[in-house]
Amino acid sequence: MSDAGTSATAGRDRSNREWWLRTLLVLQHPRAVFVALRDDARASAAERSEQVLLIVLLAGMAYALASPTAGHLKDDNSSYDGLVIAVWAFIAGALAGAIAYFAVGAILHWSVKGLGSQGSYRRTRHVLAFASVPLVLSLVIWPFKLAIYGQDLFRRGGGDTGTGIHVFTAIEFAFFLWAVVLLVIGIRAVHGWSWTRAGTACVLAVAAPTLLGFAIANL
Repeated sequence: MSDAGTSATAGRDRSNREWWLRTLLVLQHPRAVFVALRDDARASAAERSEQVLLIVLLAGMAYALASPTAGHLKDDNSSYDGLVIAVWAFIAGALAGAIAYFAVGAILHWSVKGLGSQGSYRRTRHVLAFASVPLVLSLVIWPFKLAIYGQDLFRRGGGDTGTGIHVFTAIEFAFFLWAVVLLVIGIRAVHGWSWTRAGTACVLAVAAPTLLGFAIANL
């Protein structure tokens, strides 16, 4: 391999490592991470594709596990064991994550374009993905929920009632709000907009799936 090829490979590896670090740093120093997303060249976008894929999958799993559907899995089939539920969470999470990534990303992109953005749909999706890292982090509460309530979490009328489950629900909602805040920060940082303009761009993208989820939960 030529020196130029070796140098290019080393550069890609270094950039890939930097994006793994940014995936964590977005929780502490979000503006710097989102500013880095301004570089939307094909090669730059490819260097963060693994991180985006993982975030989308895990955030989708967090959504699937918190959904009303998960709350009655064992009602529909009482033979579901922990392994089957884990497989369901992976598959449902992958589908939910992909739908949110492309559909919510499209709504967000339509919003930012309407407010004057010249950026690409791909960059908008990447902003949405990195803003979703708090949803990934919300998975850390599941070992505690399972330790306390076990598989009652996946059936109606189980023992997952009372103050404790409300506390867990409030914590999950706090992670969601954290993600919303990061999304506004991300749009503002990428475009160099004011808080008001960035917040306006995010309203529809946040409201549409929230209202849809509320409607589904009350069917």
